[in-house]
Amino acid sequence: MKQIKGWWFSTTDRKLLHDDNREIIIGKIHKIKGDIIPCQHGLHLSERIIDALKYAPGPVLYRVIGSGIIVPHGNPVDKYVCSERTYIAGGIDMSDTLRLFARKCALDVVHLWEAPKIVVRYLKTGDESIRDAAGAAAGAAAWAAARAAAGAAAGAAAIKKFNRRLTIMVSRNK
Repeated sequence: MKQIKGWWFSTTDRKLLHDDNREIIIGKIHKIKGDIIPCQHGLHLSERIIDALKYAPGPVLYRVIGSGIIVPHGNPVDKYVCSERTYIAGGIDMSDTLRLFARKCALDVVHLWEAPKIVVRYLKTGDESIRDAAGAAAGAAAWAAARAAAGAAAGAAAIKKFNRRLTIMVSRNK
């Protein structure tokens, strides 16, 4: 039987979504019947953690193996939908790690705009006491400009770098 190893995020209740509500347990295999259709019906996973993050409904990360019917999705492929998914490790709330990752990625492109000092300070320190002030100082237009600059800078090499960074950060949380 063909298998694919990957990553998958859940919500903090550690249950399947879409009114399924089965509990996620390490070592357990979930199976689903019917047509396996990406984004509609099946059990998803991504080979790269950065791709799994794009589809994350929450911050709880699992290492998984997909099997049974496996359908790739995206061009390039960034996720798979399967008829079976086995949870082999994880179940860890990565909220703090994901916030740190986001700040580090923002710092990678902060030079592309004139960020107020409080924004840079928040990105460097993660000081929650200045988070709201940093958001207000940045303003919607500045954040939009930063996202556009980040998008322009985020070619395949940048995505590879971000994936490597996130994978290392996650491995430190085991």
